[in-house]
Amino acid sequence: MTSEERREQRYQRRKAARLKKRQETIGKYDDFERVASLNSLYEAAREASKGVDWKASVQRYNSLLLFNISKTRAELLAGKDIRRGFICFDICERGKLRHIKSVHFSERVVQKSFCTNIIYPTFTRSLIYDNGASQQGKGTQFATNRLTTHLRRHFRKYGREGGILLIDFSDYFGNVAHEPLFEIYRQIFTDPRVIALGMSFISAFGDKGLGLGSETSQINAVMLPNRADHYAKEVLRIRGYGRYMDDTYLLHHSIAYLEECLEKLRTIYSEYGIVINEKKTKIVDLKHGFTFLKTHFYITETGRIIKKPCRDSITRERRKLKRQAALVASGVLTFDEVRRSYASWRGSMSHRDAYRTVQSMDRLFNRLFIDQWKGGPQP
Repeated sequence: MTSEERREQRYQRRKAARLKKRQETIGKYDDFERVASLNSLYEAAREASKGVDWKASVQRYNSLLLFNISKTRAELLAGKDIRRGFICFDICERGKLRHIKSVHFSERVVQKSFCTNIIYPTFTRSLIYDNGASQQGKGTQFATNRLTTHLRRHFRKYGREGGILLIDFSDYFGNVAHEPLFEIYRQIFTDPRVIALGMSFISAFGDKGLGLGSETSQINAVMLPNRADHYAKEVLRIRGYGRYMDDTYLLHHSIAYLEECLEKLRTIYSEYGIVINEKKTKIVDLKHGFTFLKTHFYITETGRIIKKPCRDSITRERRKLKRQAALVASGVLTFDEVRRSYASWRGSMSHRDAYRTVQSMDRLFNRLFIDQWKGGPQP
């Protein structure tokens, strides 16, 4: 037996072992009954009701809960289309208009069961650790902490030499191509009913794009660029890499290499219909500050990582407090509601180097609401 033959046999043994392990771990989620069982639908309905049980549609559904989930189970097993269309409306978030396509509550229950029992435990197994969006135990704070860790590791080895590549996707949810997502479902799952249900939730949004307001859209959007994440980590060998939905960073000591990485990632993104926002995508020298997830990062000459809130968020909070003061004066809001809102903002600032900013905002808060003070502790 030649060395090439022995190498091939070792490869086949490793391949068989990986396939067996995959069937043991992911295979148990490849079962349509996990979605359609009465227990799964009941738990999904209870979870989907949290925070919105004041709505009339939710109360109507829960008033006949057992009847409704039994009807939904029968429709799922019969292969009927359980989609009910969308409730469309627009919101303005930080000056940006967003078009929301919210699903009806009966469909939301099925999506909750599908996400909880099938795609979330399956998709998240293959995500890189530094993907921080829409996962339990992660979030924006996790993402900024990981970036801080990567910056510290980089400084210990290279100092402030090099740069960081910041990538932003343009209208990410609106430009997603459906066929790459369909292929992901076909590669991971074997149950045709699971594949058909997952694809039906995607195709409901038209020829391309994923609608905001759907839980499946969030998980699909997290999963779609996963190939690019692994490519950056394993092929390009970028240790300082992280992604939060459509915001990505690559940290390296060579700015020229970061330019090469951008061109290679651009090719992968184009296959998924992901359009890079050229205006926001840039390479920043580490000697200068940069912004990621509304936090401005600086590296001092001694290696200290300074995290400041971006100026826009501070201005927005000041204007918000002034509007809330007028609403309290007119009786639309109560002082306690405003106090809780402001305490939430202060909590987010506690993770940043913003002591003077918080003190200044406290003075504005007390000046605006001192007349409504009820004797409770000041924020």
